[in-house]
Amino acid sequence: MDGTLVETEQHWGEAMFALARRLGGEMSPEARERTVGTSMRTSLGILYADLGVSRGEAEMRADGRWIEDAVADLLTGPVTWRPGARELLTEARDAALPTALVTTTPRRLADLVLAQIQRDLPGLPAFDVTVCGDEVPVRKPDPAPYLQAMAALGVDAAGCVVLEDSLAGVTAGVAAGAAVLGVPSLQPLPPMPGLVLRDTLAGVRLADLAEVLAARDAVDACT
Repeated sequence: MDGTLVETEQHWGEAMFALARRLGGEMSPEARERTVGTSMRTSLGILYADLGVSRGEAEMRADGRWIEDAVADLLTGPVTWRPGARELLTEARDAALPTALVTTTPRRLADLVLAQIQRDLPGLPAFDVTVCGDEVPVRKPDPAPYLQAMAALGVDAAGCVVLEDSLAGVTAGVAAGAAVLGVPSLQPLPPMPGLVLRDTLAGVRLADLAEVLAARDAVDACT
């Protein structure tokens, strides 16, 4: 969601940089890049290591709540769509294609963004299923969140295309057995089997997603 559909990933960056300053340091851009698409615990671990600080479990939980509150404050206005994302999601809805949102973002923050997405897409729900980071036992890059979404949709991975912008996300999608279209935002994505890379979703249509499936199937046929 953040960085794939809408331009909200930068809010997490702003909050992480602000927390670093509260802890008496400055987070490096390289460390921030490594946090993209990861869980709160992983992100905080990267931040602490970058700053050279040690925080206990209670302090980590408090820092996580501080980050979430800071991001919530930044999600009060309309969202800015990533190029092509709104058009592709609209086409999928019009075609009655089953869709799921799978995000590492906690439910309370995801719902703020989903409400704004829904205002931009009146009528049918934007997604048939939503899976948030605090609703799964393990998070991306583990495939479990995507497998949970597929089960809820009643679909098989063989017919699924995952859209992702982060390394954790594309890794999870590939591991789940889906075809994956990677559109990097703040983090470069390396080539990997089952992954098709595009600079943007602008101009991408449902027919193009069929080509992503075909590319994944071609890789499977060679292994």
